[in-house]
Amino acid sequence: MIPDFAQQVLNDSSFYQDALILLVAIVLAKAAPLPREAQALVWFSHLAKQLAQKVNHPQRSAQQQSIAGFMALLLIILPFWLIISFLLELAAFPWFFEIVILYLCLCDEHFNRVAEEVQHALEDDDKARARKILAPWSYRDTTELSSIGLAKATIEKMMSTPIYGSVATILFFSVGGAALVLGARMVKQVEYCWPKVNSQYQHFGKASHFLSSVLYFIPTALWNFTLAIQGGPKAIRLLYQLKPSRHPINNHLKTCQLFAQILNLELAGPMKFNGNKVTLERVGSGRLPAAEDINRAIKLTRFTTLIWISTLVTFPAIWALLRYFT
Repeated sequence: MIPDFAQQVLNDSSFYQDALILLVAIVLAKAAPLPREAQALVWFSHLAKQLAQKVNHPQRSAQQQSIAGFMALLLIILPFWLIISFLLELAAFPWFFEIVILYLCLCDEHFNRVAEEVQHALEDDDKARARKILAPWSYRDTTELSSIGLAKATIEKMMSTPIYGSVATILFFSVGGAALVLGARMVKQVEYCWPKVNSQYQHFGKASHFLSSVLYFIPTALWNFTLAIQGGPKAIRLLYQLKPSRHPINNHLKTCQLFAQILNLELAGPMKFNGNKVTLERVGSGRLPAAEDINRAIKLTRFTTLIWISTLVTFPAIWALLRYFT
């Protein structure tokens, strides 16, 4: 029976290899992240912002801005994505390059460390340092944020990071490999660079916002469900009562509502972009967040992410046992 089982394992080797590739990439991204300015997606963000400065003209009609945004999206994503995908097909050891691509796409997975630094700064009443730490990670203005605003922004960033991080990477890699993970992650990065909620990109960012909404609909829904089961029956009921926002907040307002319910906090609310205030609804009926609530959010996010990562070990193990006993 053992030789037969060994043959079955060999027949399913690609399944186990894919799970191992995902696990190694996620562990590396969390344990040994690259410095912020050394990350490929940060360079990509700089390029996206520079392109927007050249082709985004808010004084033009809404239709012209939307077309310009769509063409700019294709221009900045397609060449890089096609070249990398083609080279991946030619690689002698594709598994190695798949790990590298996934590792680079998971560059925000260590944001909990940044959140801890923000918490320590707020506990020391050093808002200037907290703003400086958070600024590279936020698409909104942080220069005038109060302690409450800094805690809110940190929690909101942390709650959404696993959606386009671990959850989307596991799902997209299982369906379409590293190329799909890379393409979806590039779309999300462009959306953060051209946020539709910012009046400057209200029309220019329509294409990236729409495409990101479609791509990340299922990862967001699954992440929300994983959160809800930890919040008990009330959070699960809320999962089916969530209302979409009147304003696009990178597709994560429903996640924000769940986080606010589970942590009993008030989240979201007005934001500033380039000094201009944008009025957005607040969610949650709890108290305003404080520095210590960042640690509570870290624990909730970490445990929820651990549920997803554990599937990378559990499913292959269950499959191997089923193959062994059948």
